Amino acid sequence: MPSDKPVALVVGASRGIGRQVAIDLARNGYAVVVAAKTVSAPSAPAAPFPPDPNSSASTITTVAREITSAGGDAAAIAVDVRHEESVNALVAEAVATYGRLDVLVYNSGAIFWASVPDTPLRRFRLMQRVNPEGLYAVVHAALPHLQRAPGGRGRVVVVSPPIYSRFFRGKTAYAMGKVAMSVLTKGLAMDLVRAGLGDMAITSIWPAVAIESAATARFTDLDPDEANHLRKATIFSDAILAILDAPARVVNGELLLDEDFLREHGRVTDFSKYNVVPGSSPRRIMPAKLPDLTVAEQDDEGKRIDSSDKPRL
Repeated sequence: MPSDKPVALVVGASRGIGRQVAIDLARNGYAVVVAAKTVSAPSAPAAPFPPDPNSSASTITTVAREITSAGGDAAAIAVDVRHEESVNALVAEAVATYGRLDVLVYNSGAIFWASVPDTPLRRFRLMQRVNPEGLYAVVHAALPHLQRAPGGRGRVVVVSPPIYSRFFRGKTAYAMGKVAMSVLTKGLAMDLVRAGLGDMAITSIWPAVAIESAATARFTDLDPDEANHLRKATIFSDAILAILDAPARVVNGELLLDEDFLREHGRVTDFSKYNVVPGSSPRRIMPAKLPDLTVAEQDDEGKRIDSSDKPRL
């Protein structure tokens, strides 16, 4: 029997931003499948509970327990996005558990910021497998189920950036994978429109200001003043909820920034509530204006070639 609630699969939900997104989706009426590699034994829960959300003590097991303890509905399912069989098993178990899938949020990510000469090939390969390849695998497995979401309103939200030149500086190997994820957002959005699935949407989102997470904790460990330039992960989950509430025509194929979307579509004018340090003024890390990727000949495809035996979405 399909769940009466809409069902969201959050991949990369064991800590930090992904954990917050999973918890806030549950608070807003979603049944949530909490997925990542990190699990812990339910018989030996973290103490104290809940654990530090940016620590290794936070796992999909503890996140699911946080949700259910608050009266929400959640299931923890382990996945290694580097392996197709693991991804397929995740989606199959999620659908078997709840009978439907309405939303996919892909937050899994591997990160290594260094110049090209200082980035070993093994690091490059890991980032490509977890970031663009993992996203592609999960989207591919989930799409048939998302297409059957009530009202045809299946949604995909990807944690990947707008495309602009400064993003490549000092982290080219990482940027190659993250920008590829944004390219998937743009391309799949066009596929959805072409297939007549106008109520479905895929959207990318990225923080305008750095967010408190396991990754940014390294900076605050070195310099406690860096906390003044961080926002809470709730800004990201609020932006995702606003994206899910928006019409597909507004968000399909868009590469959004959390603050800008909340200001323009979420009616948020005061962002101070998101500051990690009250009274601080976090610096914006993203450009105020981003390049337009469209060209004048946008609709001119020439002769379209489809290599698949059965053209389909």
